[in-house]
Amino acid sequence: MNKPLRRIAIFCGLLVLALLIRDNWIQYVQADELRTNKNNRRVTIERYASPRGNIIVDGKPITGSKETSGSDFKFKRTYKDGAMWAPVTGYASQAFGATQLENIEDGILTGNDDRLFFRNTLDMLTGKKQEGGNVVTTLSGAAQKAAYDGLKKQGGKGAVVALEPSTGKILALSSYPSYDPSSFAGNSTTTDTKAWQKLEKKNNPDDPTLNRALRETYPPGSTFKVLTAAAALEDGLYSEADQKTTTPLPWTMPGTTTPLKNEGNIPCKNATLRVALQYSCNTVFGKIGSDLGNEKMLAMAKKFGFTEEQFIPVRANASVFSDGMNPSETALSSIGQFNTASTPLQMAMVASAVANDGKLMKPYMVDELQSPGLDPIEKTEPEELSQPMSPENAQILQSMMETVVDKGTGSNAKIDGVKVGGKTGTAQHGVDNSENPYAWFISYAKDNDGGAPVAVAVVIEDDNAVRDDISGGGLAAPIARNVMEAVINSRK
Repeated sequence: MNKPLRRIAIFCGLLVLALLIRDNWIQYVQADELRTNKNNRRVTIERYASPRGNIIVDGKPITGSKETSGSDFKFKRTYKDGAMWAPVTGYASQAFGATQLENIEDGILTGNDDRLFFRNTLDMLTGKKQEGGNVVTTLSGAAQKAAYDGLKKQGGKGAVVALEPSTGKILALSSYPSYDPSSFAGNSTTTDTKAWQKLEKKNNPDDPTLNRALRETYPPGSTFKVLTAAAALEDGLYSEADQKTTTPLPWTMPGTTTPLKNEGNIPCKNATLRVALQYSCNTVFGKIGSDLGNEKMLAMAKKFGFTEEQFIPVRANASVFSDGMNPSETALSSIGQFNTASTPLQMAMVASAVANDGKLMKPYMVDELQSPGLDPIEKTEPEELSQPMSPENAQILQSMMETVVDKGTGSNAKIDGVKVGGKTGTAQHGVDNSENPYAWFISYAKDNDGGAPVAVAVVIEDDNAVRDDISGGGLAAPIARNVMEAVINSRK
């Protein structure tokens, strides 16, 4: 071969090599980036080319798919009782994307997950259309309905979370006001876009798409006193429920001339832990927090899950207990005020750990992922998150919480024939506590063998709330009772 031909051959060879390198770079290195690019409409078209798999509750789908016309998206998502389940499912919209389980488990629901590779390959060889798998949740339909109906009847904003203490399974996850994901599941500019715009916070101050159970942090008020009592017992500051505390009345917060006030004329002077929880004595638990100090209180809060985001698998905001506080700030934080802030999920975790003899299980709401043929792909196993309390101290605290329901501010949570423990709370907020307070209630119920099948946290933002623990008992406790009853009855 003469020299000019050899040069041309080498040049052509280099061009072919460059094309091969570029082709492999695009197909393998840039594949994910191109696939997820917001401008790649083919991905969205493919996502809605066939019916999505379903999200399952109690063995039945709460989602579906509907064939559409006049669009290059063949199917759109439908929801059964969409507003009730939206805090669990999120939404899958042709125009506005997907959130929560619809987003996190999109690969399973569309059938594109790598774990479905062999099934998809077989379907391709046999000419069968690709199908989506299912997401089986831990949710209880009865508990979710009781939670949603209770919040709706109350009429204000709020949230409910119910857990199974022994496993961490989420039995109810409700937020109100809510929205129907079906209303904007398509991509019509006349119907779906208008429905979406009505839900946007700038147009709707109630912000119905906000998942208040996971993404809103509230001052927990007196419900946090359960955690403070746990810290006192674990530290050995007090060892028995009926041991008198050293709490003068009035009690002035360290470094200040400000006495910490109690709500009304209640027996808080040197009160026992049981009486202090029963009447919700600010002075007793504020002084406990101040005596223990910021470091010990923070350590206990962390053991219960504070300061860390939770993934269930949907992300929940981290709850707040601050570091570097002085004794008076620690006192206020130990009664659920100052900087302390919690998600409803977090306070359900506190009640759950106490009910489970001091062991905190990791909360989760996806029990199993299934292939289109209903074969299990992945099963969630219960996982211990921490052990905030010894079993002995947890049982002492249980007896105190049961007194709150039997004789104290939580009497509206009583269930005939069932032992219930709880704690009310009313959290003040706003400049100089000028805003309407939040009404809280955390609780658990025991069955006949002493096990606790359910723990619940309820928070209500309501104009009718008043500045004492009666609000938590009056507004939130009845909802918690109904949720606990629903769980207990569903197990019969």
